[in-house]
Amino acid sequence: MMLTENLAFLEELREGVRAVCKRFDGEYWRKLDEIDGYPTEFVESITQAGFLGALIPEQYGGSGLGILEASVILEEINRSGGNAGACHAQMYTMGTILRHGSSAQKEKYLPKIADGSLRLQAFGVTEPNTGTDTTNLKTFAKRDGDHYIVNGQKVFISRAEHSDLMILLVRTTPKDQCVKKSDGLSVLIVDLNEAVGNGLEIRPIKTMMNHATTELFIDNLRVPVENLIGEEGKGFRYILDGMNAERILIAAECIGDGRWFIERATNYAKERVVFDRPIGQNQGIQFPIAQAHIHIEGADLMRIKAAELYDRRQACGAEANMAKLLAADASWEAANVAIQTYGGFGFAAEYDIERKFKETRLYQVAPISTNLILSYVGEHILKLPKSY
Repeated sequence: MMLTENLAFLEELREGVRAVCKRFDGEYWRKLDEIDGYPTEFVESITQAGFLGALIPEQYGGSGLGILEASVILEEINRSGGNAGACHAQMYTMGTILRHGSSAQKEKYLPKIADGSLRLQAFGVTEPNTGTDTTNLKTFAKRDGDHYIVNGQKVFISRAEHSDLMILLVRTTPKDQCVKKSDGLSVLIVDLNEAVGNGLEIRPIKTMMNHATTELFIDNLRVPVENLIGEEGKGFRYILDGMNAERILIAAECIGDGRWFIERATNYAKERVVFDRPIGQNQGIQFPIAQAHIHIEGADLMRIKAAELYDRRQACGAEANMAKLLAADASWEAANVAIQTYGGFGFAAEYDIERKFKETRLYQVAPISTNLILSYVGEHILKLPKSY
């Protein structure tokens, strides 16, 4: 369904998300931020409302919606002052199973992911010494009968402590035995409830924002061969398949953040009186807010374009990457504008600006650095020489 035919449904969807988010105000998120707590009650509520099963087909208990509708859900969570990053992977990480898993794996996992009885929101790819250089990852899975024996280390794996399952990317063939460096990588489903304490150690990493990220230490972890997704050695392609969806959805979260910042800054600029006039009357305040608003609206158009291409199963790599970069830049601009508009009060926790400021800063770096998006556009779109 195209956007022009879908506006009424999208507005209904927005209203439904807002209704859930209204029960979780700024005080709720501030208290969690103080203790680095996980929003269990919020995640349960948004799941029970069916929103995190949006992309799962109806035959498996999901809503069977497109990426555009899914992106609107995450946008509205952030626009309402919440943090969709606490649960967004529950929405899209299952795509690896949906697109490449066996019929048995789909039947076993997808209905439970849809209703929330299984949490799949941990994605084990990044490693300490390779970062975005994924094909050089060192975590290795050796076949031993009907199991793989896995050894290695992962870092910045978010929500592992709050997941039942994890999608884990490992090398199953040494790189020097592969024709292409992207060969020999495989994807495993790891049951975290069984793995922790039996070859897997999860250590939380304290970060600037409350993002529940962790480091994983894997020592002779046994994973059943039946948990292999697709073909052995083809995992890199499976992982890439989900990246466009992730880019679009993160772009939507940034747009939600940006609109929240702009609304807060605009209202405060109207109400705050200094020198007998509202500060929003001053162009030094007014123009930056207006500029940030324009950039958010522009990023939104690219998000919509990328989502429509994705839902039509057309090539959308360029659009998805550009949407993510534009939205991340625009939300960060809006965050800075809000801080500047509020002045000293922008740093006071009770106004929520500083909390959201920290949260949206993340998306300059994750899930892909804006610099790598520029490299992608330079090489693949503009046909400039490869820079790395």
